[in-house]
Amino acid sequence: MRALASPRRALAILVIAVPLWVAQVRLSAEPRAGLLGLAMLLAFVVLGPMSWRALFPTEAGSTTWRAPFGRLVLYATMGAGTVALVGVVAPQLLGIGPTLMTRDAGLLATLALFWVGGYGLGRDIELDGRLLRAHAQVESATRQAEHARLLLLRSQLDPHVLFNTLNAIAEWCRQDGEVAERATLQLAELLRTLLEASRVPSWPLSRELALGRALLQLHGIRDPGAIALRLQLDDVPALEVPPMLLLPLCDNAMKHGPGAGHRGDVELGVRRVRDGALVWIENPGRFGGPREGGEGLASTERRLQLAYGERAKLAVIDADTRTRVELRLPAAGPERGA
Repeated sequence: MRALASPRRALAILVIAVPLWVAQVRLSAEPRAGLLGLAMLLAFVVLGPMSWRALFPTEAGSTTWRAPFGRLVLYATMGAGTVALVGVVAPQLLGIGPTLMTRDAGLLATLALFWVGGYGLGRDIELDGRLLRAHAQVESATRQAEHARLLLLRSQLDPHVLFNTLNAIAEWCRQDGEVAERATLQLAELLRTLLEASRVPSWPLSRELALGRALLQLHGIRDPGAIALRLQLDDVPALEVPPMLLLPLCDNAMKHGPGAGHRGDVELGVRRVRDGALVWIENPGRFGGPREGGEGLASTERRLQLAYGERAKLAVIDADTRTRVELRLPAAGPERGA
């Protein structure tokens, strides 16, 4: 009934039913022709598509006849029975005289309306349902693929962070045991957080920023003299974000900034805005456009689109000798399952 009441179908039904009902009233001498015509139209509009969908279900395990021809015969019989019951038997029992729709030609026309209209509406509702289920399956598959990419991202980051940091820690063990111990604990906490991030659909922005800061600090362990961090994380809004959203951007900032020989601060910051939060990562070195084979910006844009649709924005700002990536995140969290 909800499907029949949708504007698209309701309008099509009215286009056919209203002129037929008006003709029934004007061309019939019977005073109750209007009520009878309305009852017949309602019966056909409701029972036609219901009969078709009952006899030709899309779900497995149907209890109806398996042979399509047998179902068609039953559907035709049900239509003829409904027309006879509403158009012949009921008027005789109620003492209603002949009308346009209950004469021989009218009964044939209403029978055709039952058969064709029921088939058309039933099939349309069925195909619409299939389309909705297909969209849901595609969306679910997309989210599963994105989760798989998230796991892949974790598997790529873990060795990257692990090997480079362990090499730095080995150097620190000979020079400063206290720094080596602190770096080991920090690395363990980072890997523990990465494992947690791969298991949840979203988490607080403060956790995401803490993870990004930890990754940047671990990069700094390798070359403390070349990397200076500037953090502006005092005004963090309480909102949810997809986990590991900032890691590719933080990794890019280090790779294409200090890692490429550019000197200067790497900055990670956040600021409240009217409709959410503005997060930025800035590094020394000019932005030369998307690099062939680079996945950092592209993967972040895909995840933003999947999680927020058009509600989130990513912008890359080339400011002379520095590159700044800004994420504008809405106060409403990501869509369920993103």
